[in-house]
Amino acid sequence: MTIRVAAAAAPAQTISAERAASFVKSGMWLDYGVALGQPDVFDKALSHRIRELANVKIRSCLTMKPRAVVEADPEGHHVFWFSLHFSGYDRAKHDAGRCNYLPVNLGEIPDYYRRFIDPVDIVILKTCPMDQNGYFNFSAANLWHGAVIERAKMVVVETTRGLPYVYGEGAGVHVSDVDYIIEGDDAPAAELPNPPPCEADRAVARLIAAEVGDGACLQIGIGGMPNAVCALLLESGVRDLGVHTEMMTDGIADLYKAGRITGARKALDPGKIVYTFALGSRDLYATLDRNRDMHCCPVEHTNQPHMIMQNDNVVAINNTTQIDLQGQVASESDGHRHLSGTGGQLQFVRGAYASKGGKSFICLSSTYDKRGERRSRIVLSLTPGNVVTTPRTDTMYVVTEYGMVNLKGKSVAERAKALIGIAHPDFREELERQAYEHRLIPRGVSF
Repeated sequence: MTIRVAAAAAPAQTISAERAASFVKSGMWLDYGVALGQPDVFDKALSHRIRELANVKIRSCLTMKPRAVVEADPEGHHVFWFSLHFSGYDRAKHDAGRCNYLPVNLGEIPDYYRRFIDPVDIVILKTCPMDQNGYFNFSAANLWHGAVIERAKMVVVETTRGLPYVYGEGAGVHVSDVDYIIEGDDAPAAELPNPPPCEADRAVARLIAAEVGDGACLQIGIGGMPNAVCALLLESGVRDLGVHTEMMTDGIADLYKAGRITGARKALDPGKIVYTFALGSRDLYATLDRNRDMHCCPVEHTNQPHMIMQNDNVVAINNTTQIDLQGQVASESDGHRHLSGTGGQLQFVRGAYASKGGKSFICLSSTYDKRGERRSRIVLSLTPGNVVTTPRTDTMYVVTEYGMVNLKGKSVAERAKALIGIAHPDFREELERQAYEHRLIPRGVSF
């Protein structure tokens, strides 16, 4: 078992945020954690002295609000931001040259910290106040926080009463592994608005919901389409659903509150809704708070394919932005402009396929608008520079508002014909012409 590089030699001290920020030296690597676990009071204190420092590097993930330390250094002369998955804020800083992406499969990140990433100088995590057993609960952001703490030279927790207290595996850090405690601002947890589904979202959701049977085990990604699936499942008679997912969403919480999720047929963690982080509304956080039906686990438990496949009938539902006629799925960039990250998409695609009776769905609207021009998301070739998130060999079901196709077992020509059939009608003729021209579909062959 990996142990901390420098475990706390004395009882954890409660100190001011200003003193904690004074420990930061030029050239250090800091870790701010993920989403609800990112510190605010410490961040503000560090921002007041960042111009005294040089080459401070901070790893983060899914930043939910502007970071004071980055905003205090608009030219980027003192601090640089690294992200393992972009939020809107991270994306904006990437566009400004201030943030850089780390390519990762999310479920492998704990192993990266233990094997490949140099020890962190200081990790600063927002947590719940210490409980009666001496633990600082990570709240709804477990992920790889335990692995970072194992490898950190100094551990600082910023406590707040604004986070839900969650149950789960490795869901907190014991005071004996903490060096310093600072008091947070007790502000409510950051919310993530749920976009209302459009008609294309609802059309896609209807097709997917029809494929979800009693006892299926769900993984729901972020966005309007996956949440629309949850809404339609509420209207259906499906029951005894299980959940083994990366992200806990409002849509899943709604299914739980309606009694549709029991987890009774799960082999792994039966009866539990398993997730590694949550983002959504205040109502979602209230549903998670001290709820023993909810099980927040490290990301290697939720996202590794060999874990996912232990449940039968896994249904994985994820979005994409572009797919080519051979089935390559590009979900994280627009050319060389990075948008989000690989996240758990590929691992859930593979885990669902390996599950007995499992199904993986990649969903997308058939078109999008760019600079006033309508474009097809189904294309002959991916936009130059686009990152392939799910290789063609792994892609299973693809769904647009015009239909659903399963690419498993299909030749290149069959794939091209199938995907053209669910493209927007206005683009089908051109896509077919391109497919024949580039020999994806041999002439004289009929299907």
